[in-house]
Formats: sequence, C-alpha cells, structure tokens
Amino acid sequence: MINCKKGHLHPITQMIDKINSIFFVLGFEVADGPEMESEYYNFDALNIPKNHPARDMQDTFWVKDKKDILMRTHTSNVQIHYMENNKPPLRVIVPGKVFRNEATDATHETQFYQLEGFMVDEVTTLGTLKAVLKNFLEKFFNKKIDIRFRPSFFSFVEPGIEVDISCFKCGGRGCSICKNSGFIEVLGAGMIHPNVLKNVKINSEKYQGFAFGMGIDRLGMLKYGIDDARLFYNGDLRFVQQF
Repeated sequence: MINCKKGHLHPITQMIDKINSIFFVLGFEVADGPEMESEYYNFDALNIPKNHPARDMQDTFWVKDKKDILMRTHTSNVQIHYMENNKPPLRVIVPGKVFRNEATDATHETQFYQLEGFMVDEVTTLGTLKAVLKNFLEKFFNKKIDIRFRPSFFSFVEPGIEVDISCFKCGGRGCSICKNSGFIEVLGAGMIHPNVLKNVKINSEKYQGFAFGMGIDRLGMLKYGIDDARLFYNGDLRFVQQF
C-alpha cells in the first residue's frame, strides 16, 4: 500500500489568506495586476523618472528584446493601475510576487512576495496609517505590538517612513535579534506623493492618501522564527509540511 500524505496550502499562500482576511475586516479590497510590466507603471508614474537615484535601489530584470518591459520590482505598479480606473475613496491591498536581480542568500531572493497597501480619501493622516498597521500587525502576529515611525525616503511618498515593531524575543528590552534597539524594522510607508496622484488624475488638493509595502516572506520569517528565506522556495517537503 502506498503511504500518501494529504496535501495542504503552501505557507506563503496561508499567510496571504490571513492577510486578506484581516484587511477585509478593515474595509480593504484585494487587487491584482501584471507581473510583467512597463517601465511607466513600475517607475515613471510612481515618481521615479529615468536616471533617478531611486532606480539603483531596485535591481531590475529587463525582458530581452522588449523595449521598456520588465519584471515588476514591487507591487506598487498595481496602485497606479487601480487609481487610474477607480475614484476615491479607495482602500486596497495588493499581495503578489515581485522580482529583483540580486544575489540569493538567507535574506534575499530573486523572487519573493510583497504586500502593497494604500488608502486615498479626503482625510487621511499618518495617524490613520499607524492605526491600520498596528491593527494588522497585532492580528497577524497574534500579540500586542508597539510601533514606531522613523523618517526615510521613498520616491512615491512624502513624507516617507520606516516602520519598526517591538522585538518579539526581548519585548523591547534589547537583544541580539533587534541589535539591542528593542525594535525590528518590518516595512516602509508614507503619504502618497502629490505627483503620483497627479499622474492618475486625482486632485491632490482634495484627496490625500497613504501607502505601505512589506515583504510577506519577511513577515513569515518573523512570525515562525525562520532564518533563511530560501526555505520558502526550494521545494523541501520537510519544511512546508510543518505549516
């Protein structure tokens, strides 16, 4: 008799389902978009023009013999597609696969999953953003979490921020995991740049919004104590059957 084990969803799929259910309760829709994308939607419309230094931060896979076509480096391309075809108020998340032409190691892969989220309305603030992120992260990790914002730069938001959460291991006291800071960096975010709203013909004097992006693989590594991102993709059943 053949000993067959019952199949189940991959841990990345399980995490996406969990993420979608949390944001659904918060009134967010789930959107999707192309993985092969034009330079305009991946860069230009997001306030990252040609020769902008920010392009150097995202090592890009360009499609051979296809002018200005690439594999998307983030799910933010869907933000542009969605805002072009829908009017505010908007609450949207975009989980999906992205691609970066970089060396593979324990914390980097040439493909990984990212979560993009954005909200556009007549009144949105960094306080709104913090409340949404705190609600999501506490439900995803199933524990009380402190959040802090630090100034940062992303071309498509102004101001831009890095978002840190209190360390799981030491509870904020300081340890080797958090480099004795008490906090772990988990995502980038900020208020949507007026140029981005202008590119999708949304009146930036009437509407404002926030956007955020985080690695789903990174969330899984933190949630389950995984020390190598490559485990999600190498097909080892001993790993995936633990979830």
